[in-house]
Amino acid sequence: MQGKKKRRAATARRQHLKSAMLQLAVTEIEKEAAAKEVEKQNYLAEHCPPLSLPGSMQELQELCKKLHAKIESVDEERYDTEVKLQKTNKELEDLSQKLFDLRGKFKRPPLRRVRMSADAMLRALLGSKHKVCMDLRANLKQVKKEDTEKEKDLRDVGDWRKNIEEKSGMEGRKKMFEAGES
Repeated sequence: MQGKKKRRAATARRQHLKSAMLQLAVTEIEKEAAAKEVEKQNYLAEHCPPLSLPGSMQELQELCKKLHAKIESVDEERYDTEVKLQKTNKELEDLSQKLFDLRGKFKRPPLRRVRMSADAMLRALLGSKHKVCMDLRANLKQVKKEDTEKEKDLRDVGDWRKNIEEKSGMEGRKKMFEAGES
């Protein structure tokens, strides 16, 4: 009986601790969300002053020009940071490759099979300015093949297996005998 009470008390205590932890987690999440919102408002107030729309057309055009200039400067900064990021990534790759080389453990990169004609390969290597035709058969000479006596004999004989099959058994011996008589 006492064992059951202890188990019930332990499970009740576990449930109470779980609910207390969940309540703490919920309050922490709410605090973080509120802090993020305050931080967002501060950032917007600092970087984006409130917009005051002027009444005349001339003032609106001036405002548009200012906004356009700000957009251009932000785009330039973004482009510069992207280029800097690409450059650092390339440097990281080069340094990691050097590190592999220095360690002596060089992993071969998996090669991909590429189907490319000789013309396309030359175009890729030399660029599109150079017009190179790799028609190898066009440059070959025509050679007439002269039949020699050995080749004629080999052609006349044909496949040796056929001859053996024809001469095997009684039929083949009979043909050989008849051929020998005539």
